[in-house]
Amino acid sequence: MNTNLLTTQWHTLPEATVRRLQTEKLRRYLRDVVVPFSPHYRALFHEHGFAPDDLRTLEDLDCLPLTSKLDLSSTPEHPNRIRDFLVLPDKKILARRPANILGALIHGREHVRRALDAEFRPVFMTSTTGRSAEPIPFLFTRYDLDHLALTGKRVFEICGAAPDLRLLNLFPFAPHLAFWQTHYGGVAFGVFQTSTGGGKVMGTDGNLRLIRKLKPDILIGMPTFLYHVLHQAAAEGVRLETLRRLVLGGEKVPDGMKRKLVNLAAELGSPGLDIVSTYGFTEARMAWGECANSFGKHETGFHLYPDLGLVELIDPKTGRLVPPGQPGEIVFTPLDGRGTVVIRYRTGDYLDGRLTYERCPGCGRTVPRLLGNISRSTEIKSLNFGKLKGTLVDFNQLEHVLDNVDDVGSWQLELRKHHDDPLEVDELILHVQKINGTDEARLTHDLRARLYNTAELHPNRIEFHSAEELRRRQGVGVQLKESKILDNRPGAVPQTSPPASSHSVSPHALTPVPQASSPASSGGVSPLDPIPTNRTATATQIVSTNPAPALSNLTTTQREPLEAAK
Repeated sequence: MNTNLLTTQWHTLPEATVRRLQTEKLRRYLRDVVVPFSPHYRALFHEHGFAPDDLRTLEDLDCLPLTSKLDLSSTPEHPNRIRDFLVLPDKKILARRPANILGALIHGREHVRRALDAEFRPVFMTSTTGRSAEPIPFLFTRYDLDHLALTGKRVFEICGAAPDLRLLNLFPFAPHLAFWQTHYGGVAFGVFQTSTGGGKVMGTDGNLRLIRKLKPDILIGMPTFLYHVLHQAAAEGVRLETLRRLVLGGEKVPDGMKRKLVNLAAELGSPGLDIVSTYGFTEARMAWGECANSFGKHETGFHLYPDLGLVELIDPKTGRLVPPGQPGEIVFTPLDGRGTVVIRYRTGDYLDGRLTYERCPGCGRTVPRLLGNISRSTEIKSLNFGKLKGTLVDFNQLEHVLDNVDDVGSWQLELRKHHDDPLEVDELILHVQKINGTDEARLTHDLRARLYNTAELHPNRIEFHSAEELRRRQGVGVQLKESKILDNRPGAVPQTSPPASSHSVSPHALTPVPQASSPASSGGVSPLDPIPTNRTATATQIVSTNPAPALSNLTTTQREPLEAAK
């Protein structure tokens, strides 16, 4: 079966065709790349007696174990576990493959060496944010960067961008997916763009100066930060009549938050603003978007790319696939990719809707789509929230409730112990910035009623703050992600920085060897061996357990990603 159809017609194929082609492409990917070259999955497949050719339908994946963040995290016994998930090519296997032999005969060994170098040698890194655990690095080869640009371009297409628009990227400048997906996608799409680096680089005032000067058509960034920037712009009387669209990522976005952003844009002179959300995570190395002009009209969901990845929904308790049309936890498997690869990755994100293959009512594309609200249960676990005052609290639901209150601008839920005494009872304090000139007593009554009706929860206090005070409390422009839920109980994981650990990931574990040579030249003699060069490191050094080089011995280019990853 010709799987090229899955790439050329990725947005038009019916479900049965998509699933047949995905099965074939995944079987080939497992057979040719993952099982031969991934240390973790080679051992896992052997342990479970499962071969790539055993995959006859996508349902057969249910025979394989799930991969979770715990599997990727370092331990004292395995301080560099993430290295086992790198695709590390075997020169002998590559040398025997007919395509490489033929390529060497027709184009020469150097041509093949360069092609394999681009395919397999890591040149770029992103990482998880490290809010609740150590940052986990994910490496990209040039082959993967092409995919990053392609998926970014598709986000721009689905979200309704046009080459003649001006885009301002307000995502934090960091080794994280959102910023770089936007950058590479914008370049591939051909839109004019510039980046502020978020609040940490230029501050709110710097972002506003650039907004005044550039007069962008599109702003893209994290919804909490965008809200604060637009709120400050409105307070300063800024006019922004050119603004057409807001693209949101990095956080879940309730409809209430979208309405507040639309209202702020109207104050700035841009009524009728379109607003779309994106969803992605580091482990997938791609993001997906809603289609344009859908807010308040259609539930279009996040549009997936069936040629590049497979999404399953599982029962979070049993880990088994749920029936079609049912809600479940999102599990992701790439259908192509090099660098760091995870198969059947369990995101911890729960979709309360369904996975559908129906034609999108907004844009007309026929692609798999995620419909419904996504709750990031991983964030809840990271804050060590269990029972509060004897009541099991779903803080994802509370976030939706609070964001949907029209008279609340920004907010923060704080948990602490009474009198800061570890033996005392828990306290819940709701910090609120009120808007629209609403009465505090009326809003307090409304908020208490909503919290009780939603979670049978009574906050000990509701405290009102100015917009500036809430920005400071949330860490807007200081933290990579603003803190909307803060646990100040003794022993809680701090949310302002990654927690300390006795088994820190070394800089060497976070960064590939910059001068690693081609996978086709890692020792031995082969028809594919390149012309000798002065590069002495081999591809296997990427996962070497040798001690990390001292930062003082690295160049600035090599050192900066390590310091950012810390």
